[in-house]
Amino acid sequence: MSTRFVGRRISNCITNTSLLHHVRDLISQNHSLCTRYIRPNSNLITRSLCLTPLLSPNEISKKPLHVRLATSSAVEVRMDKDGVRFCIGKQLNGLSDSEKKQKRTRVSKKAKLNELRFYRLKAKKKMRSPNPETRILYRLGKAKRKEEWLIEKLRKYDVRKAAAEVYDPESLTEEEKFYLKRTGEKKKHYVPVGRRGVFGGVVLNMHLHWKNHETVKVVCKPCRPGQIQEYADELTRLSRGIVIDIKPNNVIIFYRGKNYVQPEIMSPPDTLSKAKALEKYKYEQSLEHTSEFIEKLENELEEYYKHKARFNKEKESSPTD
Repeated sequence: MSTRFVGRRISNCITNTSLLHHVRDLISQNHSLCTRYIRPNSNLITRSLCLTPLLSPNEISKKPLHVRLATSSAVEVRMDKDGVRFCIGKQLNGLSDSEKKQKRTRVSKKAKLNELRFYRLKAKKKMRSPNPETRILYRLGKAKRKEEWLIEKLRKYDVRKAAAEVYDPESLTEEEKFYLKRTGEKKKHYVPVGRRGVFGGVVLNMHLHWKNHETVKVVCKPCRPGQIQEYADELTRLSRGIVIDIKPNNVIIFYRGKNYVQPEIMSPPDTLSKAKALEKYKYEQSLEHTSEFIEKLENELEEYYKHKARFNKEKESSPTD
C-alpha cells in the first residue's frame, strides 16, 4: 500500500484539518502502516493504523524530528453507517475491553418455556419415582432451599434496637400495686396484640390510653406458651411502663408511672410498621411449618434406612437354595 494512496484514503475520512496533517506527517516520514481488522464479520469495521519508525536507534538520535514523532501510539479508524470515528493515543496491546466482552445472547421466549418444561418434567419424574429414597430426598432438598430463602427474607425485618436511655424506674408499694391491679381489671379499655406482635402502633395506642387513664390492659391473642413474658419485657422497654400483673388469660396490666410525661414521638423509631410486621409474621409462620416438615421428612428417611438395613440383614441370614 503506497503512502500517497493511504493519505488519500485517510483524507477522505478525516474532516479535522489539524488531525489530518498530523496523520499525513507520520505516514510520510518513513513510517510503516499496519492495518488490522479486529471484527471483520460485523457491521462495524475497526482498523488500527500502527505507525512505527523504520529508522534504527542511531539514525533516530541523529534526527531529533523523528525522536519527537517516534511513538507506539495508534490511530484507530472506526467506520460505521453513521460516520467515521478516530482515536489516537491508545496502545495496540490487544483488543479493547469493550471488544473483549462478548455480546449476551438473547434467549427467545420459546427457549425459556422449553427449559422450564424440562425442569418440571424432571421434578415430576423424581416425585413419581418408584424408589422412596429418591422421592424423600427430592422433597427434603426442596424444603431446605425454601427454609434458606425464608431465613434470608426475615433478615430484612431485623431492626436494630436503639441504645437504652437511662431512667429511674419508680418503686411501688404492695398497697399501690393492689389498688392499680383492681383498677385495671375493672376498666374495659385495652390494647390488642395480635398476630403481628409488638410494633409501633401498639406502643402508640398505649400512650394514647395513658393520656386519660393511669392503667391499660394489653390483650395478647394468639400467644404461644411463654411468649407473654417476651411481650411484657419488650413493651416495658419501648413504653417505659410498669408491669402490674400478668393474667393467666394472656392479659398484661401496665401502669404509666407517677411522673408520666407523654413523649413527642409516641411510636418508637426502632419498631416495624403495621404492614411490615404482618409480612414478618407470614414469613415466620411459613418458616415454622417448613421446619416441622423438614423434621418429618428426616424421620421418614431415617425409618426407610432402618427398614432397608433390616431387610438386607434378613436377606443375608436366610438360607440360600
